[in-house]
Amino acid sequence: MTGGSGTGGGERLQKRLARAGVASRRAAEDLITAGRVTVNGEVAALGRTVSPTDEVRVDGNLIETAGLESVTFLLYKPAGYVTTARDEYGRRNVLDAMPPVPGLHPVGRLDKDSEGLLLLTTDGQLTLTLTHPRYGHEKAYRAWTEGDPGAAELRALEEGVELDDGPAQALSARPAPGGALVILGEGRNRQVRRMLEAVGYPVTRLLRYRVGGLWLGDLAPGEYRQLSPRDLHDLLNPAQVPRHAWERAEREMLDRWG
Repeated sequence: MTGGSGTGGGERLQKRLARAGVASRRAAEDLITAGRVTVNGEVAALGRTVSPTDEVRVDGNLIETAGLESVTFLLYKPAGYVTTARDEYGRRNVLDAMPPVPGLHPVGRLDKDSEGLLLLTTDGQLTLTLTHPRYGHEKAYRAWTEGDPGAAELRALEEGVELDDGPAQALSARPAPGGALVILGEGRNRQVRRMLEAVGYPVTRLLRYRVGGLWLGDLAPGEYRQLSPRDLHDLLNPAQVPRHAWERAEREMLDRWG
């Protein structure tokens, strides 16, 4: 069976790979260009389209997408879980808390000791949209610290502090009992922890309570729910979330965590 160039109808190969959770579309293009993707046994070229009956493999592994719809979950990640699909040290990872959905993977990371809102999806394009710095989706955190950061320290977070991997700046930093509320427009490794330590207030507990226009809500640690189309809209379009909904979510968050 021959694959052909497949530039007519059908689904773009990189979209098929993203829909299966293999990679974002951009990363899928790199896989194709590197010659790691085959269609019906032939190495695929960039620009290839595929039908539902075509056999797609990456590095020889069959990609199953027939009838697969993208699915996204919101998990309250408990502290102590690593945000990886596999862990060489045998530690508990976030997929241990989820149903066995093919292609499900974490969107970004929360370090092992942190907790709160973590998204998991089978949609590679959604992963790219939420993790690439150019899109600037806000991530909001409640931090408990050794001592209470003052106005000067919180202002320093907003003006920017120097970290070992470059300057880092909070979009907002507000006081909270025993710590602070910090909002970032990016998500570098352990960034909130390192920023607060840089101004003299090491973090003792860190919880992420919002990403974009989506809030953690009343989930308990280890609980999850599947996102609805409305949830996905709010996640990606926070400016379109009604003001009263923001105020209610903020009030509920403060009532729960202070």
